[in-house]
Amino acid sequence: MSNIWVKNFAKRTERMQSSAIRELLKISNMPGVISFAGGLPSPDVFPIERFIEASETVLRQHGDQALQYGTTEGYLPLRQFICDYSAKYGIHVQPENVLITNGSQQALDLIGKVFIDLGDPVLVESPTYIGAIQAWKVYGANFVTVETDKDGMIPESLEAQMHHKPKLAYLLPNFQNPMGTTLPLERREQILKICCEHGVPIIEDDPYGKLRYEGKHIPTVTKLDADICNNGPKKYQGNVIYLSTFSKTLVPGLRLAWAIAPEEIIMKLVQAKQGSDLHTSTFNQYLAHEVCKDDFLDRHIPVIREIYKKRRDLMMELIDELFPSDVHYVRPAGGLFLWVTVPESLNTEELLSIAVDHKVAYVPGSPFHTDGRGKNTMRMNFSNASEEGIRLGMQRLSEVLKTALK
Repeated sequence: MSNIWVKNFAKRTERMQSSAIRELLKISNMPGVISFAGGLPSPDVFPIERFIEASETVLRQHGDQALQYGTTEGYLPLRQFICDYSAKYGIHVQPENVLITNGSQQALDLIGKVFIDLGDPVLVESPTYIGAIQAWKVYGANFVTVETDKDGMIPESLEAQMHHKPKLAYLLPNFQNPMGTTLPLERREQILKICCEHGVPIIEDDPYGKLRYEGKHIPTVTKLDADICNNGPKKYQGNVIYLSTFSKTLVPGLRLAWAIAPEEIIMKLVQAKQGSDLHTSTFNQYLAHEVCKDDFLDRHIPVIREIYKKRRDLMMELIDELFPSDVHYVRPAGGLFLWVTVPESLNTEELLSIAVDHKVAYVPGSPFHTDGRGKNTMRMNFSNASEEGIRLGMQRLSEVLKTALK
């Protein structure tokens, strides 16, 4: 590249990095490689026929609007659908509280643009979602890690980090990416109380909450917060921004997600989005609304759960059966991932090239940490591979681990 371009890069580009997972997917998509790397939903659960029918309906009945520019906030009937759907889980909001985004990743970027100045402390779990790290690092976030255990974020560790005067706290309470942990109700209440006492807003990222395979639904932090802060169900005034997506329950290719927040926050996020892309695809929003009509998601999500649960159970059984006895994992109650810890003598980043040579791939755990930890951990996706692929891939990976330990 010509030096005339390089020397004119903005300073913020020094904080930009390629996503470790996006780069890894290029390798793991090589012919013959069984990939447990990406957080990919399975094409087996894509409702393709439903989309074919919905596409024709949208184009025939609403083509002139669906193919036109739209409002930044999003297609009003889709925002109303999100309000109605959220109400089933205790989150009572109006369309004015909803912004449609190009995937949750854009929502994270808009939050960074609106809230984070250079050097601002942001509380994150250790480990945490790599996409949030990538989005907010560009804006100069100073990540402050909060310790975790098998139940997720530890409230006492959160309290201990409040002296940093954090700008935001970032949580994935349900089937956390990458660990698969779920915050118990008591911890959600404790974390909410601590953040409220210190005046720290919470970003609740909940892409997997509907993909529960065992146990009972736990109220979202947003719902718990609204019970305290709301002035009735008609006016959401909480201290939590809630993020979710159609990528895991419908299809990821639409790139449709949403943010729920107080109206004043939505207005500021809208301004940030206008400078980014004007609005999310009008056609995709019309299409998603048409597909989701008549309680389709309520019928479709159980189909996804059944398939993913079988694959989760199979992957756990094979670890127990094939892997060295000193390899451990977190049993996720839902979601898409297993978090695996291998002996400290192994470095999963170094081991990855050997695994790929054996035609199997995973994501090393260290990129999910902001402080260099996690060298002996890995994240493994169970949703995308077939049961046959899981059996073969786990056999290959067990051989890699056993050879490395020898």
